[in-house]
Order: sequence, then structure tokens, then C-alpha cells
Amino acid sequence: MTPPTTTLAQQAQAWIRDDVDAESQSEMRDLLARADTDPEAYAELADRFSSRLEFGTAGLRGAMGAGPNRMNRAVVIQAAKGLVDYLSSRVDRPVVVIGNDARHQSRRFALDTAGVVTAHGGDAVLLPDPVPTPVLAYAVRRLGADAGVMVTASHNPAADNGYKVYVGGRMVPDEQRGVQIVPPHDTGIQELIAAAGPANQIRRDQGWTDVSPDLVEAYLDAISASTDPEQCAGAPIRIVHTALHGVGGRPAMAALARAGFTDVWPVAAQVAPDPDFPTVAFPNPEEPGAIDLAIQEAVRADADVVIANDPDADRCAVAVPDPRTGWRMLHGDELGAVLAEDLGPTGSGVFVNSVVSSRQLAVIAAHHGRGYVRTLTGFKWMGRVENLGFAYEEAIGYCVRPDLVRDKDGLSTAVAVARLVSRLKAEGLSICDRLDDLARRHGLYLSSQVSVRVTDQTRIAAIMTRLRTSSIESLAGSAVTDTVDLSLGWGSLPPTDGIVVTTARDDRVIIRPSGTEPKVKCYLEVIEPVSPDASYDSLTASRAAARRRLDQIASDLDAVVFS
Repeated sequence: MTPPTTTLAQQAQAWIRDDVDAESQSEMRDLLARADTDPEAYAELADRFSSRLEFGTAGLRGAMGAGPNRMNRAVVIQAAKGLVDYLSSRVDRPVVVIGNDARHQSRRFALDTAGVVTAHGGDAVLLPDPVPTPVLAYAVRRLGADAGVMVTASHNPAADNGYKVYVGGRMVPDEQRGVQIVPPHDTGIQELIAAAGPANQIRRDQGWTDVSPDLVEAYLDAISASTDPEQCAGAPIRIVHTALHGVGGRPAMAALARAGFTDVWPVAAQVAPDPDFPTVAFPNPEEPGAIDLAIQEAVRADADVVIANDPDADRCAVAVPDPRTGWRMLHGDELGAVLAEDLGPTGSGVFVNSVVSSRQLAVIAAHHGRGYVRTLTGFKWMGRVENLGFAYEEAIGYCVRPDLVRDKDGLSTAVAVARLVSRLKAEGLSICDRLDDLARRHGLYLSSQVSVRVTDQTRIAAIMTRLRTSSIESLAGSAVTDTVDLSLGWGSLPPTDGIVVTTARDDRVIIRPSGTEPKVKCYLEVIEPVSPDASYDSLTASRAAARRRLDQIASDLDAVVFS
């Protein structure tokens, strides 16, 4: 075993010298000592200094641990210094509101951020511990803050944490307050993070403002209040809710109760915040098995709907009893379609979804005479659209109250879903019936996603390069008629890393690297023609045919993309 090189050992020693956290220093000393004889420790040490966590439009996100390529107090302190310096170069005495979820170290990271902002010419405003991410986005708008920081890794594994940044106040036009950063803010902040200096030389002072819990109560009141009295008319329903060990349990119950839904059964094993997420492999409602306990509870309770929030409660998943299949979770595009159809006749503003989401939203918008805009992936883009009325992304993110939160909000979505299920039940209908009606009107849109998680990040770039140099010829027996390289831009969309493939049957696949996880994702969509008067049995057959085609496309992609 070759001992660490002089350079690597020097980097580790410098990290220990400049760190601010005794546990982190001890962890690095132990890793450095073991690296002399332990190949795994050597590889781990090398990885921790292979790069620095990059501050991009998703902020920071990564595994916790000592070193520049991990989430830790030193990295957070330097990030906070870069952020406050960037803000101070544009506005006088910037106001920064800071929140955190219940993950390991989240409150410590939030306190460090507040201390740095306070010590370097800003006014730090600290939210209660812990809060859902949409509360932070709401607070940026309500408090008129110039920026917001949310310490969260959303639905990532328990070992991760992250640092999301929002802009507001004097930094952006009023309509864009409380939206996540986009270029050039991210690169400007990153440059100043690099110039921040050693963490133990960055001052942190007391003197920030602690926000009263009344702000959280104001948010809950606002999202549970209806903008349309007709939304409140409906039948009693029984809801099963899971917070997946995150921070959404109590807020979701409170918001639903204020909206009139008191027959709510929380999944007891998952209702309290627990940063270890003991009952799930991955705390993401989209992952197989994540909502199994909620489905079991729904069967016992004879519930009408299951509502699941991810750990920071900015996403919302819904499961319903389907007469064809039994209980199943709706795909993000399905819930997006029924919410859009519900909002279409009465609301105002344009409908927005991301390029990887279903094309059906554009058709629904046109049917209701609403404008439609397609953006790059992420609410950082969708939230900036003028006259925004409703936005969603297939990864179970929905913005149903852009007047309050210009970002995805799993709690206001939970209230909207409860109201929709209640009104449909009063008419003797269900969400599955609504999906059938949309298929009769517009054709059956069915979407899915396949992905591969990698341990070697270079494999992602290799996959994308191969797709650009050797095109896909057919999918599910249908010839590919169009291939678009998104890195060259597409229509009004700016360049991004991705490939769009369309077949003669108008089936579509978009392949792109994940923005938050070490994955390559493929977004699949097929459109099956349906007669306007199609019977239930005919629709069932159409769904089965569309599902078979989706499965075949997934199999074909596995051979040409991931092999």
C-alpha cells in the first residue's frame, strides 16, 4: 500500500489546521492515519480532496464529512462568507433569512450561516428549528429578504446534507422574490466562496434575529385559505399522511385541519423527524417501497387518498385506489394533469412545466385558454415565468399557490389534493375517473422514468458523450425521427446537458444527468390515441398497451444507454 502523497497529506494537515470543528478535525486525523495501510481509507481521503463541493444553481449538496468535497461546518462557513460578500456587493446591508430541516448538522449549519452574515455586514433572520423548505421560500417573500438559505438535502440519503439559496428583496423583480438562484448569481457566489479564506479565520458574531413561530402559523393559515369558495365544497374524506421521517408531519396535519380535513391518519412510524430515516432505504416517495407503510395504513383505514411529503416537505406524492390495479402512486405527470385540469376553468395565469415533464400540460392549457410555457428543469426556472398561475415538474414538485411560494410546495399541494379528492367524491368520482376523462379528451399520455445511479461521476459524462456520437435508431419498434442535443439549445430554451429523442409514433425520451444526485435519468412518454367515447374497458386496454410500450422503451434504453 502506497502511503498518501506529500501533497495529499499536506492538504489533509492544512484542513485540520484551518477547520473550526473538533469532531471534524479528529475525523480527518483518523482518516489520514489509516490511509497509510488501509486502501479504502486512502481512496476515501483522496476523494475528499479530489475537488471541492461546487456551488451551483442547486447550491451545495453532498455527503457529510471532513474535507472540501464534503458537507461540513468549514465548507458552510466559507459558503456563507461568499454569499454575504456577493450580496453586499449589490445591496447595502443585505437581509438573509435562514432555515433548516431536521437532518444531522442542519441546525449547526444554519447557526454558522447566521453568525457569518451577522459578522460581515448583513442582517441574519433565523427561522424556528426545524421548518419545511416552502416556509423558507415563503419567508423570503413575506419578510422582504434579499436572500434565503435553506439547509436541507431534500430527499437525499441520510448521509447527505445541502445548502439551497433563494433570492429576493432588492436582488430581483418583485414577481421573482423567493425563487432559487440561477446564473450568474451562482458563479458570482462561487467565485467569492473560493476567495473566502480559511474557515477558522472567518468571523462569526451573535446578534441575528430569531423569527417568531407566528411566521410558520401565518404560512399555514395562508396555504389552507381558499382563493375560490367553490374549492371548499365537497364530501368528507379520510386521508393517510406520511412525512417520511421529515419535517412535514405536524405542518401538514395543521394545514389540512385548517382547510377542514380532520380525518387524517398519520403513519405513526414515520411522523416524527428522524435524520436516520429508519424505515426507508431512500427517503424519497418516488423510490420503490418508500410509501409501503402508508399504503398498508390506507388499506386498514379504508382511506380515500394517501398523501406523502418528502423529508423537507417541498414535494408531494399521492396514492389512490385504482379499480384496475388496487392502490398505486400517481406518477408526477398524472397529478400535474389533474391539478391543472382542476385549476384551468377558474384560475388565472399561465401553466408551466419543465422540458422533462409531460407534453399534456400544454394541451390542457390550450383547452382552457391558458398560456403555456416550457422551461429548463427546476423550479429555479419555472418560478421566474411572468404571470405564473401553476407550475409542476414530473419529480412530484408542484407550485399551486405562486402568490405565496414561488417554488415547489408539498404542503399547499397536499391541501389542494385533499380539496380535489373531496369535491370529486361528492360527485361520485375519483382522480382515476378524472384521468380517464382527460384521456378521452386529449389522448392517453403515459410517462415513466428510468435511471442509473453511478459511483464514478466520469461515467455520466461518458454516457452523454456516447449518445451524442452514436444516435439511437429505434425505440419499441418505432423509428427515431428526431434527435435534439439540448446542449445546443432548443427553441427558446437555453443550452443544458441533455438529449431529446422522438419516434415516428410520437413517443419521446429525454436523457440527462441529474442535477442533485449521481444519476443519469431517462424520462419516457408515450401517447396512445383514445376515442372521445371510449368505454372503461377500452381505456383499460389502451393503458395496458401504453404500459407495454413504455416497458419496451425502458428495455431498449437499458441496452443502448446503460450497457
